Amino acid sequence: MPLPSPSRHRRTSPGAAIPSPWLLFALALALLAVLFPTLATAHPDVYHHPPGSVIVVGGDRDYPPYEYLDKDGRPAGYNVELTKAIAEVMGMKVRFRLGTWSEMREALQNGTVDVLEGMSYSDERAAEVDFSIPHTIVNHAVFARRDSHNVNTLHDLEGKTVAVHRGGIMHDYLAGIRFPAKLVLTDTPADALRRVAAGSADYAIVAIVPGMYIIRELKLSNLVPVIRNVASQRYCYAVDKGNQELISRFNEGLAILKKTGQQQAIYEKWLGVLEPAPVDWKMVVKYAAIVVVPLMLLLGAFALWSRTLHHEVALRTADLTREIAEKQRAQEELLLNQQQLVQADKMAALGVLVSGVAHEINNPTGLILLDIPVLKRAHQDTTPILEEYYHEHGDFPLGGIPYSEMREEIPRILDGMQEGAKRIKRIVHDLKDFARRDDAGDRAGMDLNEVVRTALRLVDPTIRKATGNLTVRLTDPLPSMVGNAQRIEQVVVNLILNACQALPAPQRGITVSTGVSSDGERIDLRVEDQGSGIAPENLSRLTDPFFTTKRDSGGTGLGLSVSAGIVKEHGGSMSFASTPGEGTCVTLTFPAAKEASA
Repeated sequence: MPLPSPSRHRRTSPGAAIPSPWLLFALALALLAVLFPTLATAHPDVYHHPPGSVIVVGGDRDYPPYEYLDKDGRPAGYNVELTKAIAEVMGMKVRFRLGTWSEMREALQNGTVDVLEGMSYSDERAAEVDFSIPHTIVNHAVFARRDSHNVNTLHDLEGKTVAVHRGGIMHDYLAGIRFPAKLVLTDTPADALRRVAAGSADYAIVAIVPGMYIIRELKLSNLVPVIRNVASQRYCYAVDKGNQELISRFNEGLAILKKTGQQQAIYEKWLGVLEPAPVDWKMVVKYAAIVVVPLMLLLGAFALWSRTLHHEVALRTADLTREIAEKQRAQEELLLNQQQLVQADKMAALGVLVSGVAHEINNPTGLILLDIPVLKRAHQDTTPILEEYYHEHGDFPLGGIPYSEMREEIPRILDGMQEGAKRIKRIVHDLKDFARRDDAGDRAGMDLNEVVRTALRLVDPTIRKATGNLTVRLTDPLPSMVGNAQRIEQVVVNLILNACQALPAPQRGITVSTGVSSDGERIDLRVEDQGSGIAPENLSRLTDPFFTTKRDSGGTGLGLSVSAGIVKEHGGSMSFASTPGEGTCVTLTFPAAKEASA
C-alpha cells in the first residue's frame, strides 16, 4: 500500500490538519534521541562532528611563530592561519583555544578540545593519539651563550644543566633515553632560553625557528645556536585515539591546500623569513661575470708577462735549494758529531766516577761481610748462657726488647744484614760492569737470561719506585748467543728505564720475558709496559739520534739510538708496537749461537 504524500492530509475540523505519518516518525525518533542518548552512538570510540557543529582546536599559547596569542590576546601564527584555511576549504566551523602545552594535551584526552593543531610525531605518542599527515618538519637545536664551550653532539651535554620545554617532544625523548644531564623543565620555550641567557642553565634545546624568533623578539643577543639540528620531527594535527573521521577531514584539507599552493604561501609568510634565503643563481652568475671576466683578462696578461721570467727563476731557485740543503746537511752532521763527542765524554767521566764510588762502597761492604759471620758465631756461643738465665730468672730486657722476642729476632736480623751487604756488593759489581768501556769485538758465548737478571738487579731501585707490578718470565733452558754481555746489558737497562718512565701510576705493570723460535735459531727478549704509549707518527723515529718525547724531563734521545746500534752489531733487530693510552712492547731478536761456535 503506497504511503500518503506529504502534501495530502485529512481535515477533521475547519482550519485544522492531521499530521502526516512521516512527520510523526521524525518526532518519534527525536524523542527517542532525547530520552535515550546512548542509542544515538553506535560505539563509544566512534566520534562524529555534524557539519554544522563547532570544532574546538587547541594549541600552545607561547610557541611563536607556529601558534601564540598576539598582543591583543588573539590566536595567531602559522598553525592558526593554516587551520583557518583548512576550515574554509572543508566548510568546518572552528573555535581556537590556546593555553599551556601540558593543559592542551590534557584537554585533548578529556575531550574539551577536539584537535591539537601542532604536535610532533613519535611512536610513543602515536599509541595515545591519531596523527594527520605532517604539515611541516620541526628541526630542534641546542642554544648556548656566546662564551660557552663548543659542543658538537648531544653527548657533549653530559653532566650539564639543560633547559627544555615541559611535555615537549625533546622532553619526552631525553627522558626516554635517560639522558645523563640535569634537565630543567620550563613552561615555555621562551623560559628555557631566558634561563640560559641569565646563566641559570648551560644549554637549552628548542626548535630552531621558535628559538630564533624568541631571541629576536626578546633581544637575547648573548644566545646563539651551537648545534643547528639535533633532531627533526614531523609536525602534525592530532586527535584523540579513534577519531578517524575528524583527522580524515583535516588530512583532506591539507591535501587541497598543498595542491593549490596555499599551504606553501602560509609557510613562507610565517616561517620563510626565519630561514636562510635561497640563493639566486642568476644574480650570482651576473655578478660573477662582471667581476671574474675582467679579472681573468688581467691574470692572463700577467701570466704572459711573467712566463718569460719563470724559467730563469726556477733554475736559480733549484740552485739555491741545493746549496741550502747541502749546508743544512753539513750543519746537522757537525751538530751530531759534537753531541756524540759530548755524550762519549760524559760516559767516560761516568765510568771514572762509578769506579771511584764503587771502590769506596766496596770497602765498608767488605768489612760488614767479614764481621757478620763473627757476630753470628758469637750469638751461637752466647745463646746457651742466655737460655739458661732465661729459664732460671724469667724474661729480661735485651737491647730494650724482651729476650723472649729477641731470641728469634737476632738470627733474622743477622741474616738480613748479611743478605743486604751481599746485595750491595752485587749491585756495585753490576754497576762497574755497566760503566766499563768494552770493545764491541770482544765477544763470547753468553746467556741472555743471565744478562736480564743482572740488568734487573741494577735498576731494581728504579723499578720499585715506578711500579709494584713487575712480571719476569724467562724461558729456561734458553740457547746461548754470541756477543758482548755488557753491551747487551746496557740495552736491557735502557729499555727497562724507559718502561719505568712511561708508567703513569704504580698500579700499572711491566713484563720482561725471553723466548726462542720454534726452529731454535732465534731468541728474543720482550719488555712490555702498561704506560702512556707512543703516538703512531713517532714510532718510526724512535731510533733516530737525538729524537725524544721526554725533552722536558731531561731526555737526550740517544738511549734507543745507541741501543739499536748495539743490537744491529750483534746481528739482531729491534721492533716497537704501541697503543696510545695502553702501553708499549719492545722486542729484541738475536741469532742463537751455532753448536760449533758455542
